[in-house]
Amino acid sequence: MLRLEGVTKRFGGLTALDGVSFAVAPGTVTALIGPNGAGKSTLLDCLFGVQRPDAGSIRLGERELVGLSPDAIARLGLARTFQNLRLAPFETVLDTVLVGLVARQPFSLWAGLLRLPATRHTERAMRLAALQALDRLGLAHKADWPAGVLAYGDKKRLELARAIVAEPQVLVLDEPVAGLNRVETEAVASELRRLRRAGRTVLLVEHDMDLVMRLADTVVVLDGGRRIAQGTPVEVQRNPLVLEAYLGQMEVVA
Repeated sequence: MLRLEGVTKRFGGLTALDGVSFAVAPGTVTALIGPNGAGKSTLLDCLFGVQRPDAGSIRLGERELVGLSPDAIARLGLARTFQNLRLAPFETVLDTVLVGLVARQPFSLWAGLLRLPATRHTERAMRLAALQALDRLGLAHKADWPAGVLAYGDKKRLELARAIVAEPQVLVLDEPVAGLNRVETEAVASELRRLRRAGRTVLLVEHDMDLVMRLADTVVVLDGGRRIAQGTPVEVQRNPLVLEAYLGQMEVVA
């Protein structure tokens, strides 16, 4: 269980997050939505140790995450993609995905230098896992390409492959289909459905309401740094506060 309780973050006189509380149940897809400036990015920064909340608690199971460094949080089993791509342009597609595994694997400098059998076996297993992640997202045939030459949609899917390859306890996706065409979006949606069937836990931050309503078990809505609604997709669609704050002309399910 990933649980946020009373998370508050201020920047000078501006309150970016005001006592936000919600939980992400294991094996579910929880969508976090809200208009621009609602506080979603600040909340993710607090979750991953980039920003420290002024108040509140963020716990993964029994472990408090507030105060931990981003690398320590990653080792506990949280992985993410970014709204703005974070890729090394001259690194190959395969090596980019392998980074997602190295962050979770214990590494011995001496074992690597000596090329011990156990080290070679681990490297082969990591390479296979990376290629499998790329294959599920339609990128295996570009494994040797530099990441920087990929089209935008391929880069978004590459970030997703890097995040999922280590099978994290909680996968946090920040607008994974932003800028993608219909075919690319469906490839991402297919992978998210596979993750849910496999019992993975996903926190999805997304503006694509069709994707959210199709995939999410629970939807949390932020507005002005506050949680204004939480429920199933149908319940959120019918919530007048949500319609006023964010969804606008979205058709209410009869």
